Amino acid sequence: MLEIALIYLAAAIVAVPIAKRLGLGSVLGYLLAGILIGPFILGLVGDQTSVMHFAEFGVVMMLFLVGLELQPARLWKLRHSILGLGGLQVTLTATVIFAICYWLLAMHWQSALAIGLMLALSSTAIVLQSLEEKGWLKNEAGQNAFSVLLFQDIAVIPILALLPLLAFEPPLNATSMSHSLTADWPVWGQVTASVTVIAAIILAGKYISAPLFRYIAETRMREIFTVFALFLVVAIALIMQSVGLSPALGTFLAGVVLAESEFRHELEADIEPFKGLLLGLFFVAVGASIDFALLFNQFAIVALLVVTLILVKAAVLYALARIFKIHHTQQLLFTLALAQGGEFAFVLLTMTNSLQILTPEQSSLTTLVVAISMLIAPLLLMFYDTLQKRSNTTTKPDFDKPEQISPAKHVIIAGYGRFGQIIGRLLSTQGYDISVLDHSPSQIDLLRRFGNT
Repeated sequence: MLEIALIYLAAAIVAVPIAKRLGLGSVLGYLLAGILIGPFILGLVGDQTSVMHFAEFGVVMMLFLVGLELQPARLWKLRHSILGLGGLQVTLTATVIFAICYWLLAMHWQSALAIGLMLALSSTAIVLQSLEEKGWLKNEAGQNAFSVLLFQDIAVIPILALLPLLAFEPPLNATSMSHSLTADWPVWGQVTASVTVIAAIILAGKYISAPLFRYIAETRMREIFTVFALFLVVAIALIMQSVGLSPALGTFLAGVVLAESEFRHELEADIEPFKGLLLGLFFVAVGASIDFALLFNQFAIVALLVVTLILVKAAVLYALARIFKIHHTQQLLFTLALAQGGEFAFVLLTMTNSLQILTPEQSSLTTLVVAISMLIAPLLLMFYDTLQKRSNTTTKPDFDKPEQISPAKHVIIAGYGRFGQIIGRLLSTQGYDISVLDHSPSQIDLLRRFGNT
């Protein structure tokens, strides 16, 4: 086990810095590292199934951190793009892919529908990581791409519930397919349990988490706070999984609830390193899972399917960008960012194999197409970045025009002892908005009661 861990770490250390120096990005570096150590080149690692199950927890942590960045008021503002843009993207893409598989490839309608639903999803891990590295996550295209990805993550739940209905034969052991404690419950019982768990997470995050965080912060032991942050994420993921819901959705909701907590920045700082390591492991596992033997034997078919997938998703995304009136300078970024398969396709493929919805050949081919499309995804964003740099060089900036600087009266005070309080009162009387950073939770709690942040 230690040897395998050493191989993964060494591959990441070698490949990622080289990829970053070449301008390829860290995501592509991890994917190339996985390809290098995979069973089809150096053969240093074998089957990636167990590694993939562990590494998928990096996606869960990433969505928790994304939730911490989204206050409920901001999430409410995105409701139209989440439901409208995200819902139409999944529906239209799944419909087009279903039509191609059913009429052109002559597949059974159950298999065609399952593949359509799987390929309609994009890679949350790759898209958010790449957009954040490029600084595009907060612009219009990045926000709309995030809304679509959020809807896709939510859509995984009904898709998982739908797949058993598409099975040609009932599975031999239905209970072995799911870790859900409510799998044998009636539908109304499962819905009640799901709603109860979600409500409990929201209420606990709003009313119980703050006293717990203050109690742990009073110990002044950084490692205990880190342990509690990890415990929080793991516990929520396990609870959501026990009732048959997406762990990523649960941790995202918890992050949104804690977005207004005074301990938000501390949580981000503690979870971020673990998220980065697990996401890197996930990308390495994806790269190592690419079946090059199948790729070489059916290269023309695989290439055609990958190009078809990217073109279909790009066409749907570009049409939606025009319909929802995304700014014309952002439409291409929105289109290219989401034109790939996603990691949840591997989760759904595992279930389709258990339900025998797809044949082993169809499952292997779908896995290969999704993995290669994820490998191409950072290259599409690099292509967009190159176009942007060329357009910026051709358009000469107007240096004579004065720069518009919006006035701001916001000050951060680090440490709110006697001197900090004097400075804070002076700034407040002059109309400045102050934010206070202090190591004492009780001091911060007292300030929040008086309306400070």
